[in-house]
Amino acid sequence: MAETPQTDSGVSKIETFEGDIYFRHQSLQPDEWDAHSHPWGQINYVSQGLMHIDVGGERFVSPPHYAVWIPPNVEHSSYSTVASTYRSVYLSVAFSQKLPEKPSAITVSELLKAVLDEFARLNVCSPSSRQEMTMAQVALDQIEASTTMHAYLPYPQSPLLKSILDDVQRNLKNKRSTQDIAKAFNMTARTLERRCQTELGIGFGEWQQRIRQMRVFEELDAGLTIQQIAFELGYSSASALIKMFRRVAGMTPEQYRNRK
Repeated sequence: MAETPQTDSGVSKIETFEGDIYFRHQSLQPDEWDAHSHPWGQINYVSQGLMHIDVGGERFVSPPHYAVWIPPNVEHSSYSTVASTYRSVYLSVAFSQKLPEKPSAITVSELLKAVLDEFARLNVCSPSSRQEMTMAQVALDQIEASTTMHAYLPYPQSPLLKSILDDVQRNLKNKRSTQDIAKAFNMTARTLERRCQTELGIGFGEWQQRIRQMRVFEELDAGLTIQQIAFELGYSSASALIKMFRRVAGMTPEQYRNRK
């Protein structure tokens, strides 16, 4: 089946592709991409930057340390507030059956990252040579071996919890207690924790920790210094932020920034 390149909001699209895998690699500026679906599966991954994705009514944040799996025919939309280095993969319906039935955050191995970067360097979308086919098979093997992530950032369904978490995001530099935040919204700390567990599947403190982790990527891409980011996001010190980032991303903030 021949490729039919198209363009939509700066993102190239195709009608169909041959084989089990098709690679996309682009540098994206902050933008929004309207809701759409396609008959193949998609691994949505950014090696630099951050992308917000609504998939089948569930909201994901896609940072460089994991990817978002979108099964075939599932409607999704996305937006980004920072420039991103995009490393997306389209997968055939047959291969997609080897992956989770529902949208999910999944691991991305260092080997898979290296293959995606190499195809981007070579500017290859559809593998054709023997060497390209070998690398593509490695990518497929790594994708099949990926596991579901349970550390992604979930979002609430109810307007009340959304208002609370939006307030938290606007005031990350001010480390308020659960009791103080709950009181501001006329509820007890226990009620707030129960709402988070019910709607998010994690506790309120864990959600705050994860949103800070995600925001670090955005602030790094925006050019802020480590000291500025630590202050803006409520970390006790720059060293505390660096320690967290190394644990989450497997590298220091400066190493991440220098990957561009």
